[in-house]
Amino acid sequence: QVQLVESGGGYVQAGGSLRLSCAASGDTFSRYAMGWFRQAPGKERDFVAGISRSGAVTYYADSVKGRFAISRDNVKNTVYLQMNSLKPEDTAVYYCGAVETSFPPRRLNSYNYWGQGTQVTVSA
Repeated sequence: QVQLVESGGGYVQAGGSLRLSCAASGDTFSRYAMGWFRQAPGKERDFVAGISRSGAVTYYADSVKGRFAISRDNVKNTVYLQMNSLKPEDTAVYYCGAVETSFPPRRLNSYNYWGQGTQVTVSA
């Protein structure tokens, strides 16, 4: 089992940046592909970005491509989401998920473990 704790959310103006972190514990972090998802009020939880367990392969939703960057540090057992050029439509609770496989799936139900989420609010 792996436990996940997100941090780094907050309030930012449009055009600003935030860096989210997701710290993992309880199991060998490098066994897990990781994903970031987000859920806005009244909407489903959607895929944002994913990274393979080695860190060599990354995937992004079209809506964040070129603005967000996912990375991981398998020594610090942490995955990051650097978010630049933020827009009001990026406002959501952001969750990290883990699944014991090589490459990160885009499907929500493929992930076995989730953090508690961190709120990101982008003002216009």
